Amino acid sequence: MNKFNLFMIAGCLAILFVIVTAFVNYQDDNVVKKSKNKGFAVIELFTSEGCSSCPPADDLVAKIQQENKDKQIYILAFHVDYWDRQGWKDVFSDASYTKRQRQYAGSLNLATIYTPQIVVNGKTEFVGSDERALLNAISGGLNKEPAGTLTLEAKAENNQLSVNYQAAVTKHSDLVLAMVQKSAQSKVKAGENSGATLSHVQIVRKMVIQAIGADGKGKINMTLPLGFNAAGWELIGIVQSKTDGAILAAAKNDFQSVQ
Repeated sequence: MNKFNLFMIAGCLAILFVIVTAFVNYQDDNVVKKSKNKGFAVIELFTSEGCSSCPPADDLVAKIQQENKDKQIYILAFHVDYWDRQGWKDVFSDASYTKRQRQYAGSLNLATIYTPQIVVNGKTEFVGSDERALLNAISGGLNKEPAGTLTLEAKAENNQLSVNYQAAVTKHSDLVLAMVQKSAQSKVKAGENSGATLSHVQIVRKMVIQAIGADGKGKINMTLPLGFNAAGWELIGIVQSKTDGAILAAAKNDFQSVQ
């Protein structure tokens, strides 16, 4: 082997070493970024038992919940009411959830509302069964420094829920409180899903919205929804900008310890 060949081999090995080193460092950087997870992802699913396209979206958020229990991911399933006139009334539907979806249509410059739709952190929307889009939105939320903080202290007693909150972000923002039923099943007897047994997770059963005061502190009293039990429900709170709908902070309270 002549000197020229030896020189070429040495050069190739040096280049390969640089590439491998750069790749390892890139991987390490990614691991660091992913491990921080300082942010959060609030996933709002707009769905309906009367919509034949919705069950895959319901299944997707259930999968996300199951696979990410250790992350700051908050799922809110809003059952809208405009499908109720198509042959099957969704027992979980509410006109206020449709109103919330219409508000997003305004802030996100959408021509219409539809199901299934997912909105993440109030700023990104897409078809609710699009797993790739959802995973990308979740990753973006988890790796973004949150704009504020929220703490909740809730006590359920005598059919009433008392919530004390402290929000670090207060200017032009609302506190949205959602009483969430963790899971349920329905046997659909009419409409597009007639004959199907549908499974749901993180069903919003009651929502209260209140402007946050200048000091960021407050107390909200609300009546517990029918069927409430400590083990099967949770309270999710979000701080949302009145200006553009962006979600600035999120927190939850688990009722398992409440007697």
